Amino acid sequence: MTDASLLRVEDLNLYFRTTHGDVQAVDHVDLELNRTEAIVILGESGCGKTSLARAILRLLPRNVAKYEGKVHLGDTDVMTLSDEEFRRQVRWVKMSMVPQAAMNALNPVLRVGDQVAEPMMVHFAAKKQDALEQASTMFQRVGVPLGFLNRYAFELSGGMRQRIAIAMALTTVPSLVILDEPTSALDVLTQANIFNLLKRIKQEMEISYILITHDIATSSELANRVAVMYAGQIVEVDDASHFFANPRHPYAQKLLASVPRLRGDEEPEFISGKPPSLIGLGEGCRFAPRCPKRFDQCDQDPPMLTTGRRSVKCWLYA
Repeated sequence: MTDASLLRVEDLNLYFRTTHGDVQAVDHVDLELNRTEAIVILGESGCGKTSLARAILRLLPRNVAKYEGKVHLGDTDVMTLSDEEFRRQVRWVKMSMVPQAAMNALNPVLRVGDQVAEPMMVHFAAKKQDALEQASTMFQRVGVPLGFLNRYAFELSGGMRQRIAIAMALTTVPSLVILDEPTSALDVLTQANIFNLLKRIKQEMEISYILITHDIATSSELANRVAVMYAGQIVEVDDASHFFANPRHPYAQKLLASVPRLRGDEEPEFISGKPPSLIGLGEGCRFAPRCPKRFDQCDQDPPMLTTGRRSVKCWLYA
């Protein structure tokens, strides 16, 4: 790990136990994030993006069949910490999360100001008045009027609720924030405002982001690097400038080709077929059944992720 590196994930696995077999939601994932950097994780629904975020933050359901690997935050492998040590020292102290659907993340019977203040009281033993002052500071930072401190979540618009969720993730000033589809339920104008807010906060607070999203076009505004996920695995990692100009994995190429263009005559494309079930995955490349560039070796052997800042998991680049 270099001095600039904040997070390094090595061979991370998260499988879920079901009546039909184990779901390989996160399968041998390697990922690195530098300080003050934003990495965007792209992929279709069900490819394991949210499971990866939950594996990093150790927010696990009861039906875990396999959970192993290394997650280095700075110089510490946080996977070696006990659940209580992780809760006290890492989660919402050094890493926090903005979940999908802010209305579901906020408690409907507590005032939003108290909810934003709560992490300071729990993790830093702050007095309530001091924690509310920190909450007020975060409200101003994310563009929420201070009069909203005493309101309830159901009294706020979707955009305001999302800003409250962001304020809650930032109140302890973590070095890393994981954003899981932070604008999925919002209109286009509100989405743009939220992404502008995230860019400004990243610069002002010098924090790092992991952004999980389907929105390829909007995510390009925030990304320093891009990781593409398919069937539980990372299949491409690249600098954003290279990726959006010239994706290399056939799946990544198809993803970008599906985005409508403001200029040019190209019609958006679609990816034929459907993602594989994450139960009982076979040999070979997992994208092979849908890949237009498929050849014999793709069906026989799983490709390896090439090393380096521009990495791709495809036999075309072996």
